[in-house]
Amino acid sequence: MKTLFKCCHAFLLCTTLTVFASPAEDLGQFRAYFKDKFPSVPFNEFNNGVYAINEDARIAWQDIEEFPPYEEAILNGKALFETSFTNGRNYGNCFENNGVGVSQNYPYWDRARQQVITLALALNLCREESGIPALKYTEAKLTSILAYMVYTSREMKTNARIPTNDKKALESYKKGKKFYYQRRGQLNFSCATCHIQNSGRRIRSETLSPSLGHTTGWPVYRAKWGSVGTLHRRFIGCSKQMRAKEYKLQSEEYRNLEYFLTYMSNGLPINGPSYRK
Repeated sequence: MKTLFKCCHAFLLCTTLTVFASPAEDLGQFRAYFKDKFPSVPFNEFNNGVYAINEDARIAWQDIEEFPPYEEAILNGKALFETSFTNGRNYGNCFENNGVGVSQNYPYWDRARQQVITLALALNLCREESGIPALKYTEAKLTSILAYMVYTSREMKTNARIPTNDKKALESYKKGKKFYYQRRGQLNFSCATCHIQNSGRRIRSETLSPSLGHTTGWPVYRAKWGSVGTLHRRFIGCSKQMRAKEYKLQSEEYRNLEYFLTYMSNGLPINGPSYRK
């Protein structure tokens, strides 16, 4: 009966989040679902992904964090972040607080540009404003700068904002939400299939992580990649696994998806960069 209740709860969550609820209502239902599904996990622990719900994986992860493989990226990112452009400016000039401790506020809705601005996009907009070519979103320089900026926001609470009085902003949020729950690809899966309905269950040798907290640790060093990578790179990987259409890094589709997912993690501490398998 308890399992049946949880299955019904998951179905109702997916249905109401997709169709009826406001962002604030979405957030409340989202948290309530995972609190019910993982009652022994404190809210702030969800920023650790699968390591919050799998004790064996957590022990191995804690050992790795003693000498984190992303440390070099932070150091390189700091040096790149502080290096002056040819016009004498640097990245810090493009952000509040000189770019330190601001990543918890990304992505955000830019009313002037009428689009969601992620931290990665903001870095390239900064370069373009200084007359410097944009970095490729797969480039180590960009992921290293992201790693440093996110590191300066550690323990600050995720603070994505949806201006509900702005129809375009709300539309972008809803598009991201729809993307998350919409089944696609040859396997007919959605993001929610794995990370809401089946979170905590095993697929082959891996435990499926809960959606709550999914955005707090990026960029991450993945053992599978052997390098630090971005959240959008992971979106592409998931699309491949579902045999679904892939979108470009920092496409509108993925930025809207990040907007929705980040809002769903509001209030959780930033703990990136981090390590994942």
